[in-house]
Amino acid sequence: MCRNITVLRGLDPAATETEIEAAARQYVRKVSGIRAPSPPAEPAFEQAVRAVTVATASLLAGLPPRRQPPPTVPPLRRRQAAGA
Repeated sequence: MCRNITVLRGLDPAATETEIEAAARQYVRKVSGIRAPSPPAEPAFEQAVRAVTVATASLLAGLPPRRQPPPTVPPLRRRQAAGA
């Protein structure tokens, strides 16, 4: 698994739409090998990000609660965790 994609299941509070979309974007970047899509590739890239975002949100909503919190803090929460 890509090191930049963190576990979103079991976060307290739950993963935000922004965190889910960021994970989807990282996944699509990794799978496609495209960091910044060119204009011809951008529609397919962004459609893939939307599809993975929806699938991820659906997956997280359908899974049972985690017994333990995730082992890492998602990148978008690092500043909050450092200040806590």
